[in-house]
Amino acid sequence: MRRGLSGFFWLTAYLVVIFAPLFFMLVRPIPSGRDFVTELSIALGFVGLTQMAVQFVLIARFKRVTAPYGIDLILQYHKQIAVVAILLILAHPVLLMIQQPWRLELLNPLRGNWASRFALLSVLCLLLLWGLSAFRKQIRMNYEAWRLSHLFLSVLALVSAQIHVALAGLYTNTWWKHALWIAMSAFFVGVVVWLRLIKPAQQRRQPWRVTAVRPERGETHTLALEPVGHSGFRFHPGQFAWIKVDASPYTIDEHPYSFSSSSERGGQLEFGIKELGDFSANIKNVPVGATAYVDGPHGAFSIDRYPATGYFFFAGGVGITPFMSFLHTMADRGDPRPVLLFYAGKTWEALTYREEIERLRELLDLEVVYVLEEPPEDWEPPKPRVRALGAGTYVLEPPEEAHKIEEGFVTADILRRRLPQESIHREAFICGPAPFMDAVRDALLEVGVDAEHIHMEQFDLV
Repeated sequence: MRRGLSGFFWLTAYLVVIFAPLFFMLVRPIPSGRDFVTELSIALGFVGLTQMAVQFVLIARFKRVTAPYGIDLILQYHKQIAVVAILLILAHPVLLMIQQPWRLELLNPLRGNWASRFALLSVLCLLLLWGLSAFRKQIRMNYEAWRLSHLFLSVLALVSAQIHVALAGLYTNTWWKHALWIAMSAFFVGVVVWLRLIKPAQQRRQPWRVTAVRPERGETHTLALEPVGHSGFRFHPGQFAWIKVDASPYTIDEHPYSFSSSSERGGQLEFGIKELGDFSANIKNVPVGATAYVDGPHGAFSIDRYPATGYFFFAGGVGITPFMSFLHTMADRGDPRPVLLFYAGKTWEALTYREEIERLRELLDLEVVYVLEEPPEDWEPPKPRVRALGAGTYVLEPPEEAHKIEEGFVTADILRRRLPQESIHREAFICGPAPFMDAVRDALLEVGVDAEHIHMEQFDLV
């Protein structure tokens, strides 16, 4: 209930801020004798500009703001709504030029005035910002270079747009409107200062030390950290943090990883990191004793957030990491609730944490189904048992092999074979590559699991 009220409050505040410029436009004095298309273009420009400015708050990782929704959802929304903001801003000059074709000459910076020049600079920055974000992987742009360019272009676009509004002066033509607009702009730029300067200074006073870098199956390593001079922090199982290793807290070279350790041991953190590129490709070379900085915990993907009498876990590849945090935490708590884990991977030998999962089976009411693209050579397809219920009625029951293996991918047919028939309430959690999560969600819906009981972790945050 409290989380719902908090979410409603922040959503309301968000909408108020977005549409506040429209109310300011209606407060006298206002320009007169202007046609509808011109006024519409200016209204769209104001809303788009405010929407762009609010993006700085969305990415600032304020826990009170993100807690009701989860920061992964906030960042996904940020990527989508930023495109809407750009389109609204572009609609402003396009409508003006359609209504008044002579304004086309303002596209030439040598022919326009300073207001139009700053507007043109802002639009060019936004288009470049969108292009680099949409095609970063295709052009193989380094992650750190992209983050730096993203920050520079977004600040330059916002400042240029604000200068354009001030120079145009049509709706900031009184001292209080001008002061209010400057204050709003200063606040959003201040958010960047807090995120990039003040927050790193706080992290510097609470460093962590690398205690181990353990190799795991599947080209994955476990990075273990301990606090230095402080007691660490508590987190919920399934959450994640941004970490900086062997670098300054002011660096932009930070990456989000899920905790793989128990939330009951907040003074000792572990992360499962697969060698995929950039920082993670060199994780095995991180020296023991190196200093690390941790920004967390973040995220809403947690069994603590969705209590139930049992759980279904679906892990694809390195998506097993948050589930290890689930299982370790449940073991430390002596949690008796039943868990059915579907773990999908390419081969049996590449399943990360396979031995640890088998050990946890001895401590928990844990059943595991491995779904492999390439099962072992001596594997045979499972044969469900047929049990008679009487009166000519029969039911299929799951096989009883010790290591339950399915071939291929997680499908509705596999779920029909493997999901228990009990009537207890179970929540389903999914984490892995996007195609895997979409396929599992569709399969769950097909076998009758309600969408409200399905939770997915979007770990590709950028």
